[in-house]
Amino acid sequence: MPSDIEIAQAAKLRRIAQVAREKLGIAEEHLEPYGHYKAKVSLEYLDTLRDRPDGKLILVTAVSPTPAGEGKTTTTVGLGDALNHIGKRAMICLREPSLGPVFGVKGGAAGGGYAQVVPMEDINLHFTGDFSAIALANNLLAAMIDNHIAQGNDLGIDPRRIQWRRVVDMNDRALRDIVVGLGGTANGYPREDGFDIVVASEVMAIFCLATSRDDLKKRLGNIVVGYTRDGRAVRARDLKADGAMAVLLKDALAPNLVQTLEGNPAFVHGGPFANIAHGCNSVIATRAALKLADYVVTEAGFGADLGAEKFLDIKCRKSGLRPQAAVIVATLRAMKYHGGVDVKDLNRENLEALDKGLVNLERHVENVRDVYGIPCVVSFNRFTFDTPAEIELARKRVERLGVPFVLATHWAEGGRGAAALARVVVNLCERPAPPKFFYEDSDTLWQKIEKIARRVYRASEVTADSRVRAQIRKLQEDGYGHYPVCVAKTQSSFSTDPQRRGAPEGHVVNVREVRLAAGAEFVVMICGDIMTMPGLPKAPAAEKIDLVDGKVVGLF
Repeated sequence: MPSDIEIAQAAKLRRIAQVAREKLGIAEEHLEPYGHYKAKVSLEYLDTLRDRPDGKLILVTAVSPTPAGEGKTTTTVGLGDALNHIGKRAMICLREPSLGPVFGVKGGAAGGGYAQVVPMEDINLHFTGDFSAIALANNLLAAMIDNHIAQGNDLGIDPRRIQWRRVVDMNDRALRDIVVGLGGTANGYPREDGFDIVVASEVMAIFCLATSRDDLKKRLGNIVVGYTRDGRAVRARDLKADGAMAVLLKDALAPNLVQTLEGNPAFVHGGPFANIAHGCNSVIATRAALKLADYVVTEAGFGADLGAEKFLDIKCRKSGLRPQAAVIVATLRAMKYHGGVDVKDLNRENLEALDKGLVNLERHVENVRDVYGIPCVVSFNRFTFDTPAEIELARKRVERLGVPFVLATHWAEGGRGAAALARVVVNLCERPAPPKFFYEDSDTLWQKIEKIARRVYRASEVTADSRVRAQIRKLQEDGYGHYPVCVAKTQSSFSTDPQRRGAPEGHVVNVREVRLAAGAEFVVMICGDIMTMPGLPKAPAAEKIDLVDGKVVGLF
């Protein structure tokens, strides 16, 4: 079978204006084209849709990720194509890939096989420049902080208490902790600083949660960049940076329209990571899609313990969005990995390991259905080496939970390979239940992290040292206690230890750092050894990517 990039490069794409007109009823005058096959849709046009009824929102989530891969984005694309295949008017909403993982180890985020969004090279690389705009806005604020201090520091910013970090869209461990301002008085005052990856920037979170340009500017102004010596918060608007930051982001805020391999519409917009941020595409794109289609398929990052929880407790809580159904993506290989099998042995039949590993899937089903309150279906991406005995074991375990079980083959067959899944999802959407927020806005920040840890992760205890507890108390006293909590932790386990597979219980969640995202309106609690600036692996994917006779090769 050809590689993902070979499939994408062989596809015959339709002009994006034709897709917009025929599939969504959008006239070409409302598009800002970026070449022939991608375009931004005017925010002014989207404002005219506000009185239309909403379509039905379907959330795609997954089991805890493994090195074998599960295919969540591929399922999102395949389900969108499948809904169109069975005669429904559907579109999908995805996040934009970050260049860090593209050149590192995780790969891109355009799907795979015959369930991809295209042009995949553009989407996985520079695309429409949204991430560059976000990085520039972030780093403009950083530059204005240091310039303000160098020019006399009228606001009295304490250089030791600056919270704002610089960002770059690349995995670069050497930039995690640095010193800036060296070289003499002309270069400002030396101080400790550091870089995060762009997808961890609060500007990215704001970008994805903003509902309009005015809301974007207000949120940017609310960013707390640091504190004075007497503990007073200094915000971006105090530096008069919010206007210029909004200017840099004004065009990027319009959602990007592309297409699937089967010519169906897709919004790909925004891209916060789910393990260090809230892991959802933009509110603007999702809301627009619900006005343009009868069914909208979107994804939340990583497993349901991270992505789905934040999708509900941050994105839905803030925007009023409500999913009617959820798809939990799994593979037999992933379940065997959670049962203790080494990656090199996952293609062999192993009923004992599969039986043991299925507890991970069961935990995610329980969370989605019982904790979050969303009707769900389990979709197994089928591989040629999956055996009938393994399939039957998985089917029985899932059906014992009282949820539908579907085998999907969209990676090899496109939309028709997920037609059965599409029919189940349509049926679930006809009998939705309102999703649950399992903590209240009025709960304290500590109560919120405890509820997440105990109910979703099945932890026995949440701990933090005296310094972190004092920070949390101060945030509570300063009026941020009503904010939702965004947990930054490993995606590989329900615990904070990436080596603990399956469905661990009774573990301890330690909060080692707290960050206020006042513009995004949530509080980040960093648990375990999670990095907000990842590093490259020993053999990064970049080593295999090349340009040969004008054609990109090695990109998945």
